[in-house]
Amino acid sequence: MQPCDTIGSHLCERLLAEGNDIICIDNYFTGHKSNIRHLLSHPNFEIIRHDIVYPYMAEIEEIYGDPLIHPQREDYWGHVNPLGIRSCYDEGKRCAESLFMSYYREHGIPVKIIRIFNTYGPKMNINDGRVVSNFIVQALRGDNITIYGDGGQSRSFQYIDDLIEGMVRMMDDTPDDFTGPVNIGNPNEFTIAELAREVISLTGSKSKIVHLPLPADDPQQRQPDISLARNMLGGWEPKIQLRDGLLKTIAYFEEVLSRGGIRR
Repeated sequence: MQPCDTIGSHLCERLLAEGNDIICIDNYFTGHKSNIRHLLSHPNFEIIRHDIVYPYMAEIEEIYGDPLIHPQREDYWGHVNPLGIRSCYDEGKRCAESLFMSYYREHGIPVKIIRIFNTYGPKMNINDGRVVSNFIVQALRGDNITIYGDGGQSRSFQYIDDLIEGMVRMMDDTPDDFTGPVNIGNPNEFTIAELAREVISLTGSKSKIVHLPLPADDPQQRQPDISLARNMLGGWEPKIQLRDGLLKTIAYFEEVLSRGGIRR
């Protein structure tokens, strides 16, 4: 992750609040400096514009591809088309985990691997292309809400605060020789159509739902098995319900859109 993106900026805030010294490196490819601008004057915070890898592996659930096992445990190897339209994205996640584990085994470098399921919340980019931000922005603008396929495909949506809590526990509360991977996600499952209807309801939007062709290899189901997280991370489990998290995220995007989509 990068300190200026959604997840990284929230993690920086949490670690600073706990009294840690933070040195961040970011190439600004996916993040925005406005996400950490309020931290720049903090005496324990420093950011460097650069590109580097740090041995804390925050992967996403794409490693499972279009899973045949539901929900997905960490020992499930996934179901991925290595030549499909999404293959570079899926296989890239698998390759990254392999490299981390190779360095751990060969050189003893301590690593922690987590697998992040769909996460949303304030500080998301207005045009990042993810389903939650897409739906909210479309609803607030009164545009058509675009669903790919019939909307029956399911996802598990996790609010950013729950993810950060799990990440911190993974770093602080697990033994050095515990590498993971650990699923960090909300096991409550919703269809994409349900998400669209909820966003329309919470925003009071007049937006209509339109359906577009489903991209090839788009997964039909994604749901984490978080048994390992509960066992290894001190009983961690998500606390924020989808409705409550969406309301906070909607408020954030309302503010951004009121400034013409410009983040400060």
